[in-house]
Amino acid sequence: MRGRPKAPLVLTEAERGDLQALAVRRKTAQAVALRARIVLACADGMDNNTVAERLKVTKQTVSKWRGRFVKYRRDGLLDAPRSGAPRSIEDERVEAVIAKTLESVPKGATHWSTRLMARDMGMTKNAILRIWHAFGLQPHRQETFKLSTDPLFVEKVRDIVGLYLNPPVKAMVLCVDEKSQIQALDRTQPMLPLSPGLPEKRTHDYVRHGTTTLFAALDVATGKVIGETNRRHRSSEFLQFLRTIEANVPSTLDIHLVMDNYGTHKTDTIKRWLAARPRFQVHFTPTSASWMNQVERWFSTLTERCTRRGTHRSTQELEKSIRTYLDVNNASPQPFSWSKTADDILASIERFCLRISQSEH
Repeated sequence: MRGRPKAPLVLTEAERGDLQALAVRRKTAQAVALRARIVLACADGMDNNTVAERLKVTKQTVSKWRGRFVKYRRDGLLDAPRSGAPRSIEDERVEAVIAKTLESVPKGATHWSTRLMARDMGMTKNAILRIWHAFGLQPHRQETFKLSTDPLFVEKVRDIVGLYLNPPVKAMVLCVDEKSQIQALDRTQPMLPLSPGLPEKRTHDYVRHGTTTLFAALDVATGKVIGETNRRHRSSEFLQFLRTIEANVPSTLDIHLVMDNYGTHKTDTIKRWLAARPRFQVHFTPTSASWMNQVERWFSTLTERCTRRGTHRSTQELEKSIRTYLDVNNASPQPFSWSKTADDILASIERFCLRISQSEH
């Protein structure tokens, strides 16, 4: 069955250029950018179903913005007026606030606050807050990122993700790393316990009682962890841990080690030891890509549940606490679920690279 005939969507050169600029410009509100991409795709002759599938929206969304553009042209991409009191802030002033937020910083500060922007624009701070909220702007927030420059990044991603999603038969995949410089900290005054209506309290200052290093190997299939502590983390201590792994893995299984490029993992002594044991196969993560090593996630859980709020008056106490956590973990282990394929990861990084390549900062 055929639906209602659609009005033809033909763009002038000026309209096409304007829409393309909206679709790719980093400083465009993302809702408007999506609507521009919908119109461009429809103008290229795609049907609504294809556009919806490609842009991951519903058919109703495509139909709505196609029809709005045909009727109102570029003005149709803006949100329709809502019921209630008429707006007191014109579109031009809203656009000026957005542009200033995205394209400048205040004098003597690194980012805009509602009060600084309100004073500069001659508006109330609540009006600024509403505009920022409507367009998803949060100048006070900042996140970090790090892109790997490893020339073999793609090959390593496919290799390691392949181990996680399709582990080899008669083999154990272990994510290996060391968590160094774990501090044994004691507070300068006794902690105040949790009570109804009041959280646990501790002093902001502390006394150090030494450090230790945890060597850990996470079995990605079961969630069990082989671990041991040591006061140092040289190549010799890492070799000792490899011997511990060898003793704990049945001789009938091959061992695939996923680990980073830390210097102690690549010394001549380690290379000779691994070369003499063919059942060990090493898979190095790309540089600056520790997120690919699942044991790093386990380390985060260890910190959250065991060490961050712990009080330890000696390194021995700290190591005993870590060993207790290992025993509890291995009594009822829970493996992490790796869901993304290598293609998903590479596509996500490609989108991020395209995004930052358009940045002017």
